Amino acid sequence: MAVSIATSAATPQVDLTKKWGPVIEAIGMVESQGNPSVVSKNGLYVGYLQISKILVRQCNIIAGYQKYTYNDRLDKQKSINMFIDFQEHFNPEGNMEKAIRLWNSGDLKCMTRKGRTEGYYRRVMSKFNQMAAR
Repeated sequence: MAVSIATSAATPQVDLTKKWGPVIEAIGMVESQGNPSVVSKNGLYVGYLQISKILVRQCNIIAGYQKYTYNDRLDKQKSINMFIDFQEHFNPEGNMEKAIRLWNSGDLKCMTRKGRTEGYYRRVMSKFNQMAAR
């Protein structure tokens, strides 16, 4: 399953598919089993990547304008774009471990507080390795 990454005209022509695609797919499978219409039991997390309203607001702050709506969480491509905006802002070096831990915690200190995200990190890496073996 290929992940399509959209870039804006203002974004340098970087192959973001190559950079983020495999980790996005693994996270998407862990978060929603690839289903973009999933809503968490508590209703706080929605879509393919289980995005919260707080993350939507954060992505809009990063963009500097209302780029995303809460309903965009149900759109797989827009969810992927939010992931990329968030990671490119807080993890521009593309560190996969940081991407996974940051996505789970939302905490910029995720690399110094690894215990809080260890189970999630292991699940995503297991899925990532399974998918890479295909």
